[in-house]
Order: sequence, then C-alpha cells, then structure tokens
Amino acid sequence: MSDTARGRAVVLGASMAGLFAAKVLAEAYREVVLVDRDRLADATEVRRGAPQGRHLHGLLARGQQAIEELLPGFTDEATAAGLRSGDLGTRIRWYFNGHRLKPAETGLLVVGGYRPGIEALVRRRVLALSGVRLVEDADVVAPVATADGSRITGVRIHHRGADVAEVIDADLVVDATGRGSRTPAWLTELGHGPVPEERIKIGLTYTSARFRFSHDPFHGDVSINPVATPAHPRGAFLATLGGDTGLLSLTGILGDEPPTDREGFLAYAASLPVPDIIDAVRDAEFLDEPASFRFPASVRRRYERVSRLPEGLLVVGDAVCTFNPVYGQGMTVAALEALILRRHLAGGGAPRPRAFFADISRQLDAPWEVAAGGDLAHPRVEGPRPFKVRMANAYIARVHAAATRDSRVTDAFLRVAGLIDPPQAIMRPSVMLRVLRAGGQPAGSVAAPSGPVARPPARDRG
Repeated sequence: MSDTARGRAVVLGASMAGLFAAKVLAEAYREVVLVDRDRLADATEVRRGAPQGRHLHGLLARGQQAIEELLPGFTDEATAAGLRSGDLGTRIRWYFNGHRLKPAETGLLVVGGYRPGIEALVRRRVLALSGVRLVEDADVVAPVATADGSRITGVRIHHRGADVAEVIDADLVVDATGRGSRTPAWLTELGHGPVPEERIKIGLTYTSARFRFSHDPFHGDVSINPVATPAHPRGAFLATLGGDTGLLSLTGILGDEPPTDREGFLAYAASLPVPDIIDAVRDAEFLDEPASFRFPASVRRRYERVSRLPEGLLVVGDAVCTFNPVYGQGMTVAALEALILRRHLAGGGAPRPRAFFADISRQLDAPWEVAAGGDLAHPRVEGPRPFKVRMANAYIARVHAAATRDSRVTDAFLRVAGLIDPPQAIMRPSVMLRVLRAGGQPAGSVAAPSGPVARPPARDRG
C-alpha cells in the first residue's frame, strides 16, 4: 500500500475477478472489503456461487503471465499444490476435426485443473494482504448513491439471518458478481439509461466427472482436447489432476447435452471423433457423478457506450463480458482487467469509469473476436455474420488443417488462442504462406464415428 493510500474500496463478489481486483486495490486503498454470498474462508470445494466450479478451468498463456504480475510466484505455488502446468503446444494434445495439431514448442505455459483449487490459492494470497477483509454469507442489496445519482458512495448488504441491512461506505465500489450482475438495472434506476449489449446464443452444456484411471492416458501431457468444430460439434477436455486422477468435461451445443448418467456419459465420450477420451475412461473409476452446467449465451455489456456513468462504480470480469467457456478466457481476461485497474490507480486519483471502461473494452476486443467468431462458425448459431467473420472462419479452418502438418502454423494459432498475439497475427503474410503451402486437407487422419454410437455395456464403475 502506498503512502498516499485512499480510504475504502468494496468489491462485490469474491470471484476470481473480484480477488484479482482486490489485490490491486489493496495497493492503493487503506481498506478493501470483499463481499460474497458464500462462506469462503476455508472453501476448497465447489461453492454455490460458482456452479461452474465442477468443470475444467485454466489460465491461458497470457493469463499465466498476468497472474505472475499480480501474484509473483503463483505458478510455482500452484505446481507445488498439485495443479498442472505445461507448454501450450507440446503438453496439450490438440485435436480439430479429428486430427491432431503438430506439436510446437511455444515457450508459453498454461495452468489448469479443478477450479476450487485454483481459487483457494488466489484467495489465500489476497486475504493475507494488509487491509483486506472478507464479509461472507451476505447478499448485495443495492449500491448507495448521492441524491442526484452522480456518485456511488457505498453499498447496502444483507447478512444471512440478520433483521436489517448494513451500509458499507466506500470511495469505490467494484462489481465482480459475474454474469448475473445487476449493475445494468441499478444504472437504469439511477437514471443513467440502459447498458447496450451484444449476445451470441450458443446453448452450451458442460457435463463433467472426475476419474481414477486404470492406466496413464496422458504420457506426460497435461490435457487432451478434441475441440468442437462445425463438422464435429461435440467436444471434450480431459485434464490430469495429478497421480492417477483426472477430470473430463464433455461439451455440446444448441441443445445437444452430454448425459449425466454414467452409461450415457461414456457413450457420448465414445461419439467423439478421436478415441483418446473413451480409451482413457472406458475402464476408469468414477470419483463422482457427472454434473452439468448450462451456458446459454456469450454476452458483452458495452459500459463504454453508456452516455452517463456515476463516479465511484466499476465493473469487471463476467459482469462485463461472459465468454463461451470452451475458449478458456474468463480467468485470463479477469487478470488482464486487474492490470488495467492497477494502471488507472497509479495516478493517485480516483479511477474514472469512462476511461476505465474504454480501456477494458479495447482489451476485450481480441478475446471477443476469437470467441464470438468461433461460435458463429457453427451454422445454426444465431448472430450477424459480416464478410469479415465469414472470411475469418473459412481461413481458420484452413489454419487448423495446415497445423496438422506444420508446427510453425500450430505455434501461430496457439499464440492467438492463448491471447498472446491479436487475431490479426494469424493473417501475417509469413503465416498465410505456410497455410497455403500446407494445403487444405489435414494430415494424420482419424476417422470419426458415423451415425449413432451404441452405449457401452453397463457395469459397476465405482
């Protein structure tokens, strides 16, 4: 904390975005109060406020770099705690359309695994900071504003089991309450007009389960990822959790929901266009029952386009932009937004909402282009497809094909997917030439199942 520290900041939601925000706020404010509806101090299991916690999570390459800027030494600490990390191009088995991308030594790390473990490490570091305190089991009622609504001066919360609400005065309130954020409604009530938004309906369903394997399916890899594509819209992410255990997340879109019964779950895994997943889990022991998480749409709220904004209120994380989670961008973007917040705090004055939202909007452009563009490659997904999007998706299909032969193309593609390079980097002449030279048909053909896949015979799987 600096010698010119400001008074009190309140962060609504101790999500990953909220924790990252609290970290940089603690560098500038004498007191930072984290408010969350769950009981968190010792939580290492899936919590009610993060139902997606049962499913695979990770920090993309740029996210790993960003979290090291926020919490130096985090990667080593995470590895010591049992989380897995590895090179983005050699320790993750990437498949597109049933074909494996040629491995490429990128020098970029990804860190991933079970979300409660990642979140617990970050929360422990943040709550150990001077001036940071956590208010648990409390619902956020509404922000408190001046009579003319031009400034937020605090927040009204309600403790579970209490008879009356409490007001916490604040110099700055940061909303990190996720995709259910009520800030758009609050702004309307305060007379600041609607928040424009963009929405891509994907109808995604994740179904996940943990396993104990009868053999090692990874052979040194961190994850095996047959990624959903328009030709093969079912996908999966299978990651090691250390030892002989792992987590499998199956994905389906537009109403194709991976089943939650064990037999159906395995049949869905067998329907994927590569055998790696079903080979790994066919004889494995279920450590828990498959559980589903539904994600209806990617939503980007354009706060930078609101004509009037109150001072003293910022919004971060999924409360600003929720991405289709198959792209793994959420935690990475939250960390990058915290670095932007740090820059806005560096001047010594209060962060100006309009300038802050303009900066994070620029930060969101690249991941939104990757996620929204990728979703719109599926022909049944509703949304505008201008010429730029159609051309980009046609080209990316050729990139995937070329990357099965050329590791340099794999490297270029993964640097964009890892948010290291902007999407335009994949269009550089040197990359385009390699894509054209590699041709349009992928190497290393793996036949995809045709027609319905029979369920494996029922048996006791623990």
